[in-house]
Amino acid sequence: MSPTSTDRVLLPTASAAESLAALRTMLRGHRLLAAGAFVVLAAGTGIGLLTAPLLGHIVDRVVDKRGSDALTVPLVLLVAVALVRGAATAVGSALVARLGETVLAAVREQFIERALRLPLERVEAAGSGDLVSRVTSDVSMIAKSVRQAMPEFTRSALTIVLTLGGLAVLDWRFLLAALVAMPVQVLSVRWYLRRSSPVYAEHRVATGALQHQLLDSIGGVRTVRAFRLNGTHAGLLEQRSASARDLALRGIHIVTGFFSRLNLAEYVGLAAVLGTGFALVDNGSVSIGTATAAALYFHSLFNPVNAALFLLDDAQSAGASFARLIGVSNLPAERAPQGGDAPVDGSVKVTALGHAYASGQPVLADVDLEIRSGERVALVGASGAGKTTLAKLIAGVHEPSKGAIALGGVDTRELGPAGVRRAVTLISQEVHVFAGPLAEDLRLARPEATDDELRAALTHVGALEWAEALPEGLATVVGEGGHRLTVTQAQHLALARLVLADPPIAILDEATADAGSAGARVLETAAVRALEGRTGLMVAHRLPQAATADRVVVLDQGRVVETGTHDELVAAGGRYAALWAAWSDSRREVPEGA
Repeated sequence: MSPTSTDRVLLPTASAAESLAALRTMLRGHRLLAAGAFVVLAAGTGIGLLTAPLLGHIVDRVVDKRGSDALTVPLVLLVAVALVRGAATAVGSALVARLGETVLAAVREQFIERALRLPLERVEAAGSGDLVSRVTSDVSMIAKSVRQAMPEFTRSALTIVLTLGGLAVLDWRFLLAALVAMPVQVLSVRWYLRRSSPVYAEHRVATGALQHQLLDSIGGVRTVRAFRLNGTHAGLLEQRSASARDLALRGIHIVTGFFSRLNLAEYVGLAAVLGTGFALVDNGSVSIGTATAAALYFHSLFNPVNAALFLLDDAQSAGASFARLIGVSNLPAERAPQGGDAPVDGSVKVTALGHAYASGQPVLADVDLEIRSGERVALVGASGAGKTTLAKLIAGVHEPSKGAIALGGVDTRELGPAGVRRAVTLISQEVHVFAGPLAEDLRLARPEATDDELRAALTHVGALEWAEALPEGLATVVGEGGHRLTVTQAQHLALARLVLADPPIAILDEATADAGSAGARVLETAAVRALEGRTGLMVAHRLPQAATADRVVVLDQGRVVETGTHDELVAAGGRYAALWAAWSDSRREVPEGA
């Protein structure tokens, strides 16, 4: 049993203040790079502003009929300005992009580092789609902004500021005329931000919900089909897709309205500058060339202003994505161990254990269980009896609602999450094959392992034969984009990693359930060998696997109702005996070898 999608508690999103504080911290070590980028871009932009006065100067010379020789120097200067501005812009943009990529790398690394250390209980409560959407679409949005929006925005902002300064140098009245457009622009921006911020934030959440539903439906496609839930899941996907689509369309509608208002601001401003120029030329305050330069200055603001304000669209999206990444990065670190003791052996003691995923709906109640070091115990019970929940509590995936768990004589609260992970390894039926060489996949369990140790681990679980038969043996690239392993091979790989990790306690949660009959028998043998020399707790999907255990613990409705060896429980004629009889009858009805 697990929380339903309606019970999801999304991972946190940072506030604006937290996001700015995180950004300042990341930039603190790159002040020289930031200053260099600003200086180079400012110099290039300032030099580029000489274009309008030079063109105005050419107009004045033409009006004065100075002849073509008088235009040579201004034209040469125009070419020089263009070349210098282009070079400075290229260098400055490269420096800005480098700064952005550095910050992006820091954000990504900080997020991944913290995400990998999140308690699994927290990830399950949020739903895997929430975390996946942050590490995919949110990172992609920030990357796009860093590589495209940030350099453009920096150039545009500098152009706007320096151009307004250039208008003031020509004549302060031109600056006032240009500023007539500002109220329209300010009101447009306020209108846009007020409407777009919530839409983009909601769209991020809706995208996460959609990805969660996709993972849920596609990942559990066999269960969906088995229970004829195709229509239900298709409806949920359609509903969440429609929600994400509608929010995206609302965003586009807001952007369209925003730019129509900016076009009005351009018209108002240019009309004011041209009118001012006409008046000043008419009364002899400025020359036609100066008025031309002022008009060119204001016209040159169209693209930078529109770009800067348009990039608010990307900035809003990137800001929302950044806040979602920082929200996870700011989560508190794992609880530190309260004591310095380490488990003395592989024993497990569960005392008065209770757990509930939702208030008032207990999954386990007053469970007492002792497992001796080196003992192999099978957990058996009907679906929903609490087997997997008990296994996850012992593995530290969840914290119990009440009661206590001791590993090797040490309370798990004293060990802390890291200590529990060192003592317990959990292997479920959902085994992941990481992309890369098979040898490196194995070394995730023990990075320093030699090739001989890898082969020994594979031999121990009976997997060396197929591993060496791969196209390049242990060097074969497996996983996404590589050689696809079968379900049985993937589980074999997980059991070999267990041998390499060598924890004192191992938990197998239905680790052979997806392999089919023949594969399950192979994996059951491999599991028994992998558990040699350590305490083993098996959530038994196949009762023959339970029959090989030292002891069987039967759960029903969250309570331990029977415990003993296979033979003892069959002889007792209780719940386990009924389950065994039902299993034996079903096997007799299935043809041999099925």
